[in-house]
Amino acid sequence: MAIATTSVQRGPMTLRDWGQLLLLGAIWGGSFFFARIAVAEMHPLVLVLFRVAIAAIALQLHLAICGPSFRLAFPHAGLFFLLALANNVVPFSLIFAGQTALGAGVASVLNATTPFWTLILANALTSDEKLSWNKLAGIGLGIAGTAVMIGPGLLAGLGGPVWAKFALIGASLSYAVALMIARRFKGVPSPVIATGQLTASTIIMIPVVLFTYGPAGLFSASPPVWAAVLALALLSTAFAYILYFNLVASAGATNASLVTLIVPASAILLGLLFLGERLALFEFCGMALIAFGLVTIDGRLFGRR
Repeated sequence: MAIATTSVQRGPMTLRDWGQLLLLGAIWGGSFFFARIAVAEMHPLVLVLFRVAIAAIALQLHLAICGPSFRLAFPHAGLFFLLALANNVVPFSLIFAGQTALGAGVASVLNATTPFWTLILANALTSDEKLSWNKLAGIGLGIAGTAVMIGPGLLAGLGGPVWAKFALIGASLSYAVALMIARRFKGVPSPVIATGQLTASTIIMIPVVLFTYGPAGLFSASPPVWAAVLALALLSTAFAYILYFNLVASAGATNASLVTLIVPASAILLGLLFLGERLALFEFCGMALIAFGLVTIDGRLFGRR
């Protein structure tokens, strides 16, 4: 797949970029917490539908009141459906399915492998985000961390089922593809991109859910679950995606993918405080390797030394 890119080399992220990155990481960490609550009563595909539909409605209202016009999305309709599949439908479905068997902390740590897949794709498909020694080392550390997270489960069945962990890895690969697609929206405002992909995701998910489950029982969840769904849709999706596409535009796909360094810490803290979750020792070791890999990719710590 050919990706339209500029030839300008990305520099270090600005203070504003880091601020957006930290805020986005905290918000997306909360998404694993909210999802863990919701999947207790709601099927993963139904949760995907409500997440994207509520977020799409909220953003459509935002554009209608504050602008810019959603008509800016019409010339890119086909690309929006492609982005919807790679950035919402596939990864949300895999994450929610995995979270029926995994805690918020473990799920977020496995999601932290996204930058490593992004680096590989960016090197192959773009001209302005090439691999360097620190990025290669970071990829190696990230893959090692992923192996530590999954390997003991393969051998001893610890820390949740292996299929659930591979579902999270699949979601990370899908997100990496989505970051490459997002680069093609040159000149399209971030709120329009966020609204377009979520609207396309809703159009995809409505027939999927109705054909699979029918309309009966779709709204039967308890009030606490609906509160988690609303938080997931409005805070961790609608608002978060505006931040996300701003970050892709200003800092590049690879730097934007570093948000997953912050996500596990946020998700683990919420899981420990409110869900009584605990991580196994090998999962802490895997998380540490993944985090060190992300720091290595950024490169500034070693550059200063």
